[in-house]
Amino acid sequence: MSVAARVIPCLDVAAGRVVKGVNFLNLRDEGDPVELARRYYEQGADELTFLDVTATVEDRATMYDTVTATAEQVFIPLTVGGGVRSTDDVARLLAHGADKVGVNSAALARPELLGEIADRFGAQVLVLSLDVRRVPGAERAPGVASGFEVTTHGGRAGTGRDAVAWAAEAIERGAGELLVNSIDADGTKRGFDLELVAAMRDVSSVPVIASGGAGAVEDFAPAVAAGADAVLAASVFHRGELTVGQVKDALRAQGVEVR
Repeated sequence: MSVAARVIPCLDVAAGRVVKGVNFLNLRDEGDPVELARRYYEQGADELTFLDVTATVEDRATMYDTVTATAEQVFIPLTVGGGVRSTDDVARLLAHGADKVGVNSAALARPELLGEIADRFGAQVLVLSLDVRRVPGAERAPGVASGFEVTTHGGRAGTGRDAVAWAAEAIERGAGELLVNSIDADGTKRGFDLELVAAMRDVSSVPVIASGGAGAVEDFAPAVAAGADAVLAASVFHRGELTVGQVKDALRAQGVEVR
């Protein structure tokens, strides 16, 4: 959908610290979110995504002070998700410095929330975050025809719902962007789930952000070729294995236009 591909570092935050694990498990401390946000802004990130990964599990609101402190350090779009349950939550996040808001579990529980957010703030504010896992044929619920199931509560709870079908429904309800997180690829550094990206591209009329699995500069261009408008990564940036500039240079070298 985009004219040029975007490179987006992701800050998964728990208890005020950036964390990262593998397959959404065994989280380890990666640093201060404000310091990392400033580093990525200086490296040329196109956007930042800030996910409070335990807000829904712990049944609490996103940490607004951390959002404000982060927003004060960067001057690029900031998407914030985690614990968003109402349009008032969205309004509060926007007031604290977010440009876009990610919604996941609450929208699955009450899909009408998507339309309420889009009607009040516009579709450009609303990012549907999907935590997706592959389900082998023998284990699939009747509603998971694509083989990709959408989960809730940070990947901890299955839904029996087809992730691709849910994405299509969410777009009809007002979602302006899809953030597609592959649980199976997350933290593995074996590359993005290209089949998942392509499946989402096939049903999406809005931008698709590919997330999960980046381990080398060569991993990003295939995700764009599969249909991603933006590529998101976390641990390779947090641990200094790659910089945003290196990823953009590699994309350009492989014929991908970047910002």
